[in-house]
Amino acid sequence: MIFIDFKDKERRNFCREKRTKESVMRVCSVQEMRAMDRYAIEHLAIPEEILMENAGLAAAAVLKREIGIPGRKFVIFCGGGNNGGDGFVVARKVFSDGGTVRVFLLADPEKFRGAARTNLDILKRLPIDLISVESAEQVRCDIRHCHGIVDAIFGTGLDRPVGGLFKEVIDLINGSGRKVLSLDIPSGVNGDTGEIMGVAVQADFTVTFGLPKIGNILYPGFSRGGKLHVCHISFPPDLQAGTSRGVLLNNPPPVPPRNLDAHKGSVGEALFIAGAANYFGAPCFAALSFLKAGGGYSRLAAPASMIPSIAQRGGEIVFVPQRETAAGSLSGDNFEELLALSAKMDMVVIGPGLSLEEETKSLVRALVQDIARPLLIDGDGITAVASRPELISERKAPTILTPHPGEMARLSGMSIQDIRRERIRILQETAANLRAIVVLKGAHSLIGMPDGRVFINLSGNPGMATAGSGDVLTGTIAAMYGQGLPLEDAVCKGVLIHGLSGDLAAEARGEDGITAQDILNFLPEARKADREGVPAELFRRYSGPEIL
Repeated sequence: MIFIDFKDKERRNFCREKRTKESVMRVCSVQEMRAMDRYAIEHLAIPEEILMENAGLAAAAVLKREIGIPGRKFVIFCGGGNNGGDGFVVARKVFSDGGTVRVFLLADPEKFRGAARTNLDILKRLPIDLISVESAEQVRCDIRHCHGIVDAIFGTGLDRPVGGLFKEVIDLINGSGRKVLSLDIPSGVNGDTGEIMGVAVQADFTVTFGLPKIGNILYPGFSRGGKLHVCHISFPPDLQAGTSRGVLLNNPPPVPPRNLDAHKGSVGEALFIAGAANYFGAPCFAALSFLKAGGGYSRLAAPASMIPSIAQRGGEIVFVPQRETAAGSLSGDNFEELLALSAKMDMVVIGPGLSLEEETKSLVRALVQDIARPLLIDGDGITAVASRPELISERKAPTILTPHPGEMARLSGMSIQDIRRERIRILQETAANLRAIVVLKGAHSLIGMPDGRVFINLSGNPGMATAGSGDVLTGTIAAMYGQGLPLEDAVCKGVLIHGLSGDLAAEARGEDGITAQDILNFLPEARKADREGVPAELFRRYSGPEIL
């Protein structure tokens, strides 16, 4: 992807410098976490016992803050391996702080090794009940009469469905009505994908160790973790930062200040190639969202017969009436005019509500190939080019794609089920193969860069799953670029602002019944909040895990 834009160079440099100074939390895979553990132990000479002690002490601190320890009764379920070892440390800390604790072993005590074995041996020397579980009925009474439960069963290493005694115990935990703290990740959640492996603990709090795991952040695993904390367990900052090509939480820099002498051309000009008979909403939402998000000049190239109707809702839009087919979609005869107009824009958006008529699809493919400006392809535009990926990968100017899972399936050649299971990997491969920025829309939308970086967005809510929401996103991204953000940051910021607008709409009206119009209407408030300060509750959510 080769493109140099010297417009507003100082403003874009401001944003690049700002991003390098901001703290962006890294999210790691299970394999990466294991490599970090090995590095800390083998190269930094940090004993495994210290890492485990730090993990257990951090978890106990959360118990003390959220439930209280003195005079309280706790049940701790420990599986095999280091997750169980972390649970042993928590048990010792609860006991030392004046709490009562019973530890239930779901693994053969003779199979513990290393630091976990050391901590198990310590527990055996203390007056703490240490019980091997043979049946779920054995723990039912203790669960019923405790103040809190600690889940140290599986951790992040689980790679098979949960069954048997483990499933029965997890079902009892979930049905107990007691506060639950999970160590590292709720047991039953896949650490790399967030997938529920048959059944998973529903935690009120989770303390994850080293760094958040992908499964802590992606749905459905995210919904099982409750309030998420992270303890770096004494890893040095450079080890936490890791590679710049990894998975990160979406924390883009601020949009540059608006110049006092700004005019409509200086804060962004965008062309929207959109609309067809029976698709009046999509082009309107896309073009208006550009203006509502702060863009200056929004042009809409749509079939001429649609313009009067759209103009009644969006009089601020500059319309470019287009010749149309008998079915009411854009005609191929518009190619030269659209190509010439595109050359004058900061960004071109193509696809919202275009229809799947063959002549229009051919027009889209020709424009994608020849437009020499940053191009955002959405909706029907993605469908038009999905079978010709070389049209995207061979473009000289940057390309942004904003697919939902069905469109992502067409782009990647993978099934929707595969995409939901392995979103990160498939997104990375698709963005690299297409040499494009790809926004995979959904709960915690993902932004994939051609170099392998992926940003996980934490704004937004389920009420935004409504027709037209994606059209509002396209205009918001274009507006961020028009106001001076570098392209990658503009995409990340657009996704964040779009979700923030939806969250403000939900706060005012509730999630049920939010429409694209509501998201559109709250864009100015979202921009204002982003500049002046996001509401405290949303700020905490967008910031990701609390660092202990």
